[in-house]
Amino acid sequence: MDIKRNVLLNPGPATTTDTVKLAQLVPDICPREREFGQIMRDFRKDILKTVHADPAVYTSVLFCGSGTINIDICLNSLLPENKRVLVINNGAYSARAVEVCRYYGLNFSELKYPVDERPDLSEIEEVLSRDPDIALVYTTHHETGTGLLNPIREIGEIVHRHEALFVVDTTSSLAMIPIDIQRDNIDFCMASAQKGIQGMAGLSFIIGKRELIEKSAEYPKRSYYCNLYLQYSFFEKTGEMHFTPPVQTVYAARQALSEYFAEGEQAKWERHQRVFSAIHRGLDRLGFQDVIRREWQSGLVVAVRYPNDPAWDFEKVHDYCYERGFTIYPGKIDSVNTFRLCALGAIDEQDIEDFFAVFTEGCKNLGVAIPVKY
Repeated sequence: MDIKRNVLLNPGPATTTDTVKLAQLVPDICPREREFGQIMRDFRKDILKTVHADPAVYTSVLFCGSGTINIDICLNSLLPENKRVLVINNGAYSARAVEVCRYYGLNFSELKYPVDERPDLSEIEEVLSRDPDIALVYTTHHETGTGLLNPIREIGEIVHRHEALFVVDTTSSLAMIPIDIQRDNIDFCMASAQKGIQGMAGLSFIIGKRELIEKSAEYPKRSYYCNLYLQYSFFEKTGEMHFTPPVQTVYAARQALSEYFAEGEQAKWERHQRVFSAIHRGLDRLGFQDVIRREWQSGLVVAVRYPNDPAWDFEKVHDYCYERGFTIYPGKIDSVNTFRLCALGAIDEQDIEDFFAVFTEGCKNLGVAIPVKY
């Protein structure tokens, strides 16, 4: 099949290979067939390897939905009765965890920081020391709205010293930035298939300690569809999802995961870093400014300030690039106008060089001064 290739520089869904796209073209099958159940069992086992999780200690649970479903599930399922969540909030996706807590009426505290700052480890230590009711600490590894990378290993060490559970949103880092779930002091992490493994949207998964999932069976039931233990126990008994899975998306995820292992963890991360460096070279050449200090950036997303030029129009630049096969993405920072360029997906350095040729042309056609002005 002749499939037009678009280069997606948005933070997911990411550019996919044709082999992943074509993996969805399979004969119709009832998802209750043993054959399909085996595919999900294999995926659950193999996805553990992306974070070096010991299968004797950790397991994975699959859900039908976008990455936000994982935030919902972990927060509503893993909090014991009369205990508190601490959300370390320095971006749009940790702020989403705060919204989930509010919607469920969960007892929670929030340590809020500016979106361009890393959290204060001493303050986390202090809060946990004075509040023994905190049973679950939640943060985001890679804040996709800004490209900021949080120090999860150090945070997790503090959390475990205070005997709390550490849940990390790794939606936009897992299978890209190397993670070792035990060394990084993570109890639960999460992602969705359209991100790091470069599959299709619609399948999400949570990786966590089996013992803690089983213990959560005793916790308050705050959701039916989004209960971690309910889905886990159904998988363990039947090998199936409790509710209808996204069948074709699972086939694509299986192919994507196979391609992840074929490329290799380190080689894939090095490719993403090549792409990220090429993005910075292009931005520097045109005079654009980052929002986040470079030493704090993830190596996957750059949040770029709008230039101070009346000719600049993001929507028009976006449309110019989109018509030529490149997608750029608006920012997610309330206090400053930004757009984002991302190094996710099945792309490489040459794609970025090609993009900047189009992007530069689009800016010039609008009359935007090059180098840009601030």
